[in-house]
Amino acid sequence: MIIELSDFFNNPSIIEIGSLKIQYYAVTWLMSAILIYLFLSKNKIITDTGLTKDEVNDMVFLYGLFFGAMCGGRIGYMLFYGTDQLISNPLSLFYIWQGGLSFHGGLIGVITSLIIFCKRKNIEFFELMDGVALSMPIGLGLVRVGNFLNGELYGKATNGDWGFIFPTDPFGLTRHPSQLYESFGEGILLFIILFSISKMTKIKGIISSSFLIFYGLIRFIIEFYRQPDSHIGYVLLDSLSMGQVLCLPMIIAGILIFIYSRKNA
Repeated sequence: MIIELSDFFNNPSIIEIGSLKIQYYAVTWLMSAILIYLFLSKNKIITDTGLTKDEVNDMVFLYGLFFGAMCGGRIGYMLFYGTDQLISNPLSLFYIWQGGLSFHGGLIGVITSLIIFCKRKNIEFFELMDGVALSMPIGLGLVRVGNFLNGELYGKATNGDWGFIFPTDPFGLTRHPSQLYESFGEGILLFIILFSISKMTKIKGIISSSFLIFYGLIRFIIEFYRQPDSHIGYVLLDSLSMGQVLCLPMIIAGILIFIYSRKNA
């Protein structure tokens, strides 16, 4: 089945007031934060830390969303994907209206901000991070839907019987809807895996390490169907994208944390 998407998918906006545009992608970010907050405020892993709902609110919206995902994601994007632009114009780091957030940069940002949060609240890091890791597929799945609605980060061209034609594609090719593949893999599938693991073990650090391992593997596989960034292309072996390369240290870190957690249980 070949589906030609309408112009709605060409930079869609819910509200437009002059130059102000509120897009579906931004809404999925906000919805993600709200749903993650609701999930964590009732999750036993988090409630056992003794955090109040106000503290969970600060952790999700201030430390996680703003300082972690948004600031870290923007810095990561410019370092990983926009290095030339950053060198030629350092102020472009703050040009958030141009778009550009990196998951891997956001992950580093979230980890860093939550380390600070844990020190301030005197909470063991992995005790908190296991709950946070369990909730992250909620946001990952929704944000990928936002990518799809924005007609961005689409997949490679396909000659098969299944594909989408995006109005944002200058070549008008039939492509894999890799955003939807990622929404299912990084969202639904990853949540099922992590939730199942959380029911099998109570060892601190196992859920966190499993998140790093399985997200890295799922993202690495799906990236084979995703069109690499046009200004970067493939960065390793003429077949691996920047996203795939960044997944490798993530998987290795997850394995090391898993071994460490089991050894010190």
